[in-house]
Amino acid sequence: MKRRLWLACLLAPWGTAAWANPSDAERARINRLLEAVARRTDIRFVRNGKEYSSTQAADFLRGKLQWRIEKVATMQDFIEQVGTRSTASGEVYLVRLANGQTVTSAEFLTQELRRLGKN
Repeated sequence: MKRRLWLACLLAPWGTAAWANPSDAERARINRLLEAVARRTDIRFVRNGKEYSSTQAADFLRGKLQWRIEKVATMQDFIEQVGTRSTASGEVYLVRLANGQTVTSAEFLTQELRRLGKN
């Protein structure tokens, strides 16, 4: 009995995250971010060593969101669970900016989110 209680306490934090689901407001924020990403024709997304257009990246992230929706309750969850790295290879997603600089997708998505908040 004590062993079961200990195991339940140990797994509880992960159990709730496994059933996360974004509210309508968070879904709207995520969609606005993805729409903004798709409009950024001056960037290239690099996923598993291959470059993609901003539109392709936004479409991919939308699909991955649907696949990982149970892990996403907030915008931060979206960035961490969907927009940061490949679940297949573990490689970090990158974004190549117009000036040639490369940043992580997490950094880019966070900056883009801040930019949207100012508009």
